[in-house]
Amino acid sequence: MNPQANELWRGPRWALAVLLALLGMLGPFSIDTYLPAFSGIATALGATPVEMQQTLSAYLFGFAFMNLFHGALADSFGRRPVVLWGIAVFTLASAGCALSQSIGQLVFFRALQGLSTGAGIVVSRAVIRDMFPPAQAQKVMSQVTIYFGAAPAIAPIVGGWLLVHTGWHSIFWFLTLVGVALWLANYRLLPETLHADHRQPFEVRHLMRGYWQLGSSPRFLLLALASGVPFNGMFLYILGAPAFLGDHLGLGPQEFFWFFILTISGIMSGAWLSGRLAGKIAPKRQIRHGFVIMLTTSLLNLLANLLFPAHVSWALVPIAVFAFGWALMVPVVTLLVLDLYPARRGMASSLQAFIGSVANGTVAGLLVPLVMHSTALMALSSLLMLSVGLAAWIYLHHRWPEIGRSAILA
Repeated sequence: MNPQANELWRGPRWALAVLLALLGMLGPFSIDTYLPAFSGIATALGATPVEMQQTLSAYLFGFAFMNLFHGALADSFGRRPVVLWGIAVFTLASAGCALSQSIGQLVFFRALQGLSTGAGIVVSRAVIRDMFPPAQAQKVMSQVTIYFGAAPAIAPIVGGWLLVHTGWHSIFWFLTLVGVALWLANYRLLPETLHADHRQPFEVRHLMRGYWQLGSSPRFLLLALASGVPFNGMFLYILGAPAFLGDHLGLGPQEFFWFFILTISGIMSGAWLSGRLAGKIAPKRQIRHGFVIMLTTSLLNLLANLLFPAHVSWALVPIAVFAFGWALMVPVVTLLVLDLYPARRGMASSLQAFIGSVANGTVAGLLVPLVMHSTALMALSSLLMLSVGLAAWIYLHHRWPEIGRSAILA
């Protein structure tokens, strides 16, 4: 934690949470806004559904790759420059998407978007831990999740409206304007939270030593798997939304928002409860509650899809409840990850995001195209994604039972 934290931000805690949430929402916003336009873009560019799916996987793999460096750069040069450069590149890439005349060009600029948006997500986590002690950091992390959750609910509504009234190019021009506004806001408001004494030298040998320290730590890897992979239990439904909502549930592009409102309501409710529980119960107990909710919901969702044809009256509810369980436990797991190696919080945040993003990219590029034709297969895949994270947490719990044992009151 920065010893001068109280002097860096004199405004209310929620205001900083809003600013950091806006940074974090840039990634999901750049995905969810154009999902309703999938079929329209495919028709305009003469692309197949599989080629359109690659616009998602290119973004996610670009996001994953650059996440290896955002945190290390932020640990060396400061949080603020990395954020500002990341937003600037995102803004230019969004304009490139808007000007694309072929599916190849769109895939390229989507990859460039992915390379840049991770800066906001990775650095915002490190900023929280720079500024607040553990229990307060969990509350702020939960507030960030709540505010951040509003963006994906709004994004498909905006995307659907823009598609219908002004065409698919306007979606990416809108993202360009979002990038400009976000850059100006952070240029004026975001303080440099990394204390000068805490900066790490930007040397290849030092970086390799840091990556080895984290990458060879079973505790770090298991915590990263426990937080990152279960997210795909609901994320595959977001990635497969055009098929799941349009083909299976019969919803039009402007009706996609019902799915996102329910899912984000689950995330916001879980994050709110996570913040209320901060410092009151042991972190591992809160994590256990989240996993129990997700596992029960996943099993019921699979059973329902095996027994009944998917219908909009019930098929969206399990995903929202799953999202609630995930948001209940993920702020706690994220802080456990960041506190394993306090001197390398930026790098830890990078590698945590990298592991989750590789899983996201794999799901987008490989899994979703294989299962999106069947709601039962989507439900089974969701359960399998959860099972990876659950197995990681169970092993961690038995191998290092002291992790997350006591509620932190500081």
